[in-house]
Amino acid sequence: MPQIFHRSTNTFSRVSIFGAIFIIGGILAIFMIIQRSPYVTYVGVARTQPVQFSHLHHVGDDGIDCRYCHLSVETSSFAGIPSTEVCMNCHTQVWANSPYLEPVRQSWQTGKPITWERVHDLPDFVYFNHSIHVAKGVGCDTCHGQLDRMNGIWKNQPMSMEWCMECHFNPAKYVRPKDQVFNAAYQPPADQMALGNRLVQEYQIQSLISCSTCHR
Repeated sequence: MPQIFHRSTNTFSRVSIFGAIFIIGGILAIFMIIQRSPYVTYVGVARTQPVQFSHLHHVGDDGIDCRYCHLSVETSSFAGIPSTEVCMNCHTQVWANSPYLEPVRQSWQTGKPITWERVHDLPDFVYFNHSIHVAKGVGCDTCHGQLDRMNGIWKNQPMSMEWCMECHFNPAKYVRPKDQVFNAAYQPPADQMALGNRLVQEYQIQSLISCSTCHR
């Protein structure tokens, strides 16, 4: 029986199949790279706020504790955004006539809250509780970065499920003494794993990795 297709057809078929596999793999790889890029995660992208605010100045220079502005971080799932009253506790006396603080003074006079641009906004299907993490020895800068060195406001971590699970699988790598949770200058010791394993036992930290932990 005569051969219908030339022998080169076999080579062409193999090249086509493997080529399709590589192309699909390349597309998936590009998609994953884009998903992890600042274009999607906004990591390192400074958000423009209605007031020119600097954590570097307030935390690094003035040493203001996180809890002074984020009042509910120890008792609620939401850390809380500082109200105009909190700002004016200082700024009725300090920089009281600064043009940078005109939006704050306007808010104070009119009673209209300042509309801050939210930086960390998890999807509605994700449950997160600040108070639980703080109570178990997770420092602010673990998620939010070195705030005492940040002159602007931006996201320091992607807040993706992969990133969260890295800590949930191995909390000893990140946990610190509770009295250091709000210390912006805290540096993990050389024996972090030894310290972390001890604190995991002491604080009764569970490695919660089931879906229902965050997706309720």
